[in-house]
Amino acid sequence: MVEIAGLAPIRFDAVKDAFAANFAADEELGARFTLVEAGEIVLDIWAGHADRAKTRTFDDKTLTPIFSTTKAIAALLIARLVDAGKLDYAQTVSSVWPEFAQAGKAAITVEQVMSHQEGLSGFPEQMDPSLWFDWDAICAKLAAMAPIWPPGTASGYHPITFGYLAGEIFRRVEGWNMGAALREELAVPFGLDLWIGLPDAEAGRVAELQRPKALPDFGHRNDATTAAFLTPWAQPGGLGADVLRRFELPSATGYATAQALARVMGALANDGWLDGEDILSPALIAEAARSRIRGPDLVLPFEMSWGAGFMRNETVHPWGPGDETFGHSGWGGSCAFADPERKLAGAYVMNRQSAELLNDQRPRRLIEAAYAGL
Repeated sequence: MVEIAGLAPIRFDAVKDAFAANFAADEELGARFTLVEAGEIVLDIWAGHADRAKTRTFDDKTLTPIFSTTKAIAALLIARLVDAGKLDYAQTVSSVWPEFAQAGKAAITVEQVMSHQEGLSGFPEQMDPSLWFDWDAICAKLAAMAPIWPPGTASGYHPITFGYLAGEIFRRVEGWNMGAALREELAVPFGLDLWIGLPDAEAGRVAELQRPKALPDFGHRNDATTAAFLTPWAQPGGLGADVLRRFELPSATGYATAQALARVMGALANDGWLDGEDILSPALIAEAARSRIRGPDLVLPFEMSWGAGFMRNETVHPWGPGDETFGHSGWGGSCAFADPERKLAGAYVMNRQSAELLNDQRPRRLIEAAYAGL
């Protein structure tokens, strides 16, 4: 029997049981699940080991790589610019990033980029994977690139390029990068153990990943999917794990505890209030979460509904029953969600990765049990 630590009230006994069952079925190495209701942490449990050799306990200080769940944080940072009147979702990207107008992209809007509609899901032409670590070079390639499909006609998930697109829009408006803004504006003031790019001083707390034994099943192969996932240069590589860990990439190099993620998403489920302070207005939360496009995604093998950087729950329903719930999932199984209708938010992190894209049953069981306990 796995030893489960943390906060687990009686009404969430079924969540604790589902958490234990995931370990009993040998589906977990180490994991944590946190729920926030009306701004209060109501469940926070963790168990297992932080390394494959099972010599380190997975505890409340353990950080996990959250991969694409980072995109929910990037979406929040862009939303805060819109809320402050510094940016508008409807304005063109080229209005803040003039070089982006190349190759017929002058009319592409910020919200089209944030909802994966502009057609830059990856680079079709061969390149050295280490080039991803040159921020300016990648942004120049994206600015010069012609869309893979006609912008606005479909969504096509951008696993890596989203971070450069959203991050460069942010940098052009604010003059600094998302990683630094996250730390100064949200993480440090609110005590959030949440990072985009992780410094060496924090590396000792990171859980060691157990990789999946299979690749995700995309169900199809087209130019958009190939560029996004299926080339040898589709993701950063070649410079080592430590360089990747330090690199501030808002689409992929997030590190967090489940509690930190759940608290942030808890604010979005609770009219923008985090510890008594307003981090985003209710109107802007609704606007950021509003569906921009719904239909078969060109990259993911699902019908998707995309907000301005957020996945919407209304199609695949990975996060409970609510159609208005929104959030993001990450490679291997991590996820974070906000349900404004019930003022509920949650986050799940782990270090044993699965090959599922949105249908990982481990968090799904926990979330379903959580809703049953409300």
